[in-house]
Amino acid sequence: MTNISNLSLLTMILFVMIPVSLSYLYSLGIGKSAIWSSLRGVVQLFLIGYILTFLFSIPDWQGIGLWVAVMLVIASFQASRRGQGIPHAFLLSLSSLILIEVFVLTLWIVFDIIPFRSEQVIPMSGMIIGNSMVAAGLAFERMKNEFHSNQGKVLAALSLGANASQASQMIIRKTIRAAMIPNVDRLKTIGLVQLPGMMTGLILGGASPIEAIRYQIVISISVFSTVSICAMIISLVTYRFFFNQNMQLQTIEGGND
Repeated sequence: MTNISNLSLLTMILFVMIPVSLSYLYSLGIGKSAIWSSLRGVVQLFLIGYILTFLFSIPDWQGIGLWVAVMLVIASFQASRRGQGIPHAFLLSLSSLILIEVFVLTLWIVFDIIPFRSEQVIPMSGMIIGNSMVAAGLAFERMKNEFHSNQGKVLAALSLGANASQASQMIIRKTIRAAMIPNVDRLKTIGLVQLPGMMTGLILGGASPIEAIRYQIVISISVFSTVSICAMIISLVTYRFFFNQNMQLQTIEGGND
């Protein structure tokens, strides 16, 4: 595998300057944000590189436990921002992500898919937690939008004698479906439109294409399953917060930043 020099990395500035220049040319107003985001991304990646080097040098259970805990907390905080206004959004996100991580990691270890080693568990867990974080955030946001836009239908169902669960079924189905569709489409075209990230990284690292494909299959199916499970958990718990104790629909306000 070819080592990329610092000088070569500096040439990436040319790629950043293209969208920045277009931003100023067409007055898009994102030039400063693009530059800041690029610099921040580079610094974060180098920082994570040094952190992972340290984590890989300590006992596996310590490295895995420490960094997976950090990822879970950060991911839960980020997902809960989409659920601003929903009670206990952070705790719900954290509980869902912990459950999913424990479930997937247990299957990987029990069925001898990967060894319990930091250099394998941490990156693969990051993919699971990251995708589940996105699913949780989208589920929160979608629930709020659906209850807002379908308020009349929910009220009509309640007036006809439906309980909160029955009145929310359409919204729950839409939320879960919205979380699953991107992953279904991604599985349909995997390897045909683009080579997935894990597979590409393993091939660049010297692994055989077949071995890389095996790992990619594991992570792709795991991500598909965990994203679906996460959306289901969030949806099946969150809808209850849109009703008060008297089974009356209540509005939940909150930003989605």
